[in-house]
Amino acid sequence: MKTLALILAGGRGSRLDLLSEKRVKPAVPFAGKYRIIDFTLSNCCNSGIYDIGILTQYLPLSLNEHIGVGKPWDLDRRDTQLSLLQPYKDWYAGTADAVLQNIEVVKRSNADYVLILSGDHIYKMDYQKMIKHHEACKADLTVAVQPVAWEETDRFGILTTDESTRITKFREKPKDADSNLASMGIYVFNKKTLIEALETIIEPDLDFGKHIIPTLLKTHDVFAYVFDDYWKDVGTYDAYLEANLELTGTVDKVPLDMYDRNWRIFTKSVEMPGVKVGSKAVIHQALIANGCIVAGEVYRSVLSPGVIIHPGAIVKNSVILNDTEIMPGAVIDTAIIDKNVKVDFNAKIGYGDDYSPNKDKPDLLASGINVIGKGVLVPENTVIERNCRIFSTAKFTSKLIKTGTTLK
Repeated sequence: MKTLALILAGGRGSRLDLLSEKRVKPAVPFAGKYRIIDFTLSNCCNSGIYDIGILTQYLPLSLNEHIGVGKPWDLDRRDTQLSLLQPYKDWYAGTADAVLQNIEVVKRSNADYVLILSGDHIYKMDYQKMIKHHEACKADLTVAVQPVAWEETDRFGILTTDESTRITKFREKPKDADSNLASMGIYVFNKKTLIEALETIIEPDLDFGKHIIPTLLKTHDVFAYVFDDYWKDVGTYDAYLEANLELTGTVDKVPLDMYDRNWRIFTKSVEMPGVKVGSKAVIHQALIANGCIVAGEVYRSVLSPGVIIHPGAIVKNSVILNDTEIMPGAVIDTAIIDKNVKVDFNAKIGYGDDYSPNKDKPDLLASGINVIGKGVLVPENTVIERNCRIFSTAKFTSKLIKTGTTLK
């Protein structure tokens, strides 16, 4: 049976704030050399699915440049098909509306099944196992699910199943959940079922969780596929930093094995020389990408390609993106620093014991993380305390940036 995969990659990812200021969420760098969408694309290739449509929308340039013709994922062969699909009438109003606007792609495909995927989650999954479960259940729709912490159920679509994994109830982000099985936003549809649902369920913001699944539960055979391996939505600063730093742990404690040669994570690589480590460098529990030069100290951090850590500089508990330069004497503690940033001599990012939330975005920054936007020059001797947002257009008028400040 042939499968068409449609990857939803048009969401802005507003909770990533500065990181999605100039790029769509799936294009945000992750784990040093990768982008978030690399994990979903690699899952498709490793699962033997090569007929793929990527539905883009918000700031697509970075994502389009990264994917190109799909060569890193072996999608530029004669027997494969990779399509970048943009909205052509109106802005996508919901996840299902995005597919509806590209319904001709589904209709023209000779696939038996349509696999709907999100392009902004970190995980490794063999989709063929889910498809086999779909076939064994004789399902019209199968939803991938994972148990989540009970206190987080109001963030997900929550469903209840019977002993045969048939879904008996589905509720979108309930406040009083009676199950902790959360939808992962991964669906296998019979092609006919998907087309009929999209063309008959009329809603202005047509969404799989809000409209398609609840409607099909009443009339079709809808089953759950339980996935109990690593899966993470890195859609907040805290989740993004935590997921990156988890990868720096010892081999037996890393939750996501990216060194499995039987399940490789592919990406468009930057052609740069190997990592260079200085004679006085100190590196402890770090993930360091190609092209980096480390002459200072790095502790439990992730460095993307081309990062330079000068002698006397210290980086702790941080994610530093491409081509950023940390000058001598600078100290970085618990920060996410975007591309092409220069932290000048003796500057301090992450300082003091005041952890008051960010005044403009208290829901996004309250744990002490500082976020520095793309291309920022942090002047020498500047001190940035905690929970600060420094935009790419920021103008520094003071050497002390107090906790909770947003600088534009």
